[in-house]
Amino acid sequence: MAEELTYASAGVNIDEAQRALRGVVGNIRATQGERVVGGIGGFGALFKGLFPEMENPLLVSSIDGVGTKTKVAAMAGDYSNLGRDIVNHCVNDILCQGAHPLFFLDYYGCSQLSADTFESVVNGMAASCSDIGCALIGGETAEMPGVYHDEEVDIVGTIVGVVDDALKFPRQVSAGDAIIGLASNGLHTNGFSLARRALFEVGGLSVRDLVPGTEQTIADALLAPHRCYYNAIKPWLGENSPLHAMAHLTGGGFFDNIPRVLSANTRVMVEKRSWTPLPIFDLIQQMGNIGETEMYRTFNMGIGMVLVVDRFYVDQILTHMTENGENAAVIGEVLAGSTDVQLA
Repeated sequence: MAEELTYASAGVNIDEAQRALRGVVGNIRATQGERVVGGIGGFGALFKGLFPEMENPLLVSSIDGVGTKTKVAAMAGDYSNLGRDIVNHCVNDILCQGAHPLFFLDYYGCSQLSADTFESVVNGMAASCSDIGCALIGGETAEMPGVYHDEEVDIVGTIVGVVDDALKFPRQVSAGDAIIGLASNGLHTNGFSLARRALFEVGGLSVRDLVPGTEQTIADALLAPHRCYYNAIKPWLGENSPLHAMAHLTGGGFFDNIPRVLSANTRVMVEKRSWTPLPIFDLIQQMGNIGETEMYRTFNMGIGMVLVVDRFYVDQILTHMTENGENAAVIGEVLAGSTDVQLA
């Protein structure tokens, strides 16, 4: 007689999933204010959709993933920042349209569920949501042996925010505007397939090796959390703001992201000498023999967010960003021309 099969014997442990969820419930609930209706465990999450402070509220949504940064996390045995990565990435994306975050939902996929890894990731999500007043309102945990292999995890997030139609971004960008760059923590959540190939497959390096000229391991440099710029930029989202546009430098780097927010007949000139890329980018470029154009199209090169601002307010904005913990500098200007980006 054939052995009786169970879900657990097929590789899916429901008991472990419930144990993992119990470990994060407290931190999830801490992100949920009075707008969240009902508790955890329903078939759908409920959120009060009234915005009396806005004349014409627009919902803004975005979805993204951590990508193969999870591979580096597995190599280093450190998943602690992946939850922050996905929340901060999504928040920055909708920030480019002036949106204030409302709620966040996550997808956590794996081959075999580890409660410790799951808790580390989800608690990171909850911490980032708390930092910016966003509700971690729901999620999906999928244990799928045969789809994911070994100790693989996959992390995806969806965010919903709101902006008043009259205050949405981008606004009018004009020749003469200044370009301010806000520093990144490193690669953030993009370019890891190329970085892993250059550093580990071609370069033969280990996550435990030090980045030359620093006391930082390659693992620490690659796993530095995606920086969130919402709290620093939030005061500049109102009416008559000298901030005209924002571009989150993710996949596509400088060349593909900045043109998305430019007005017709404008282009951007970026001065590379106005900042120094982090050492990890130099190491990736050297190990992989990667061309400059490819580097600036794949990676953020040390600039996580680009602000297009009225040049008469540059000093005021730089002072504000510094006071709010951001490393900011003027890195270029807007010129008349076709909608593209040039590096000088």
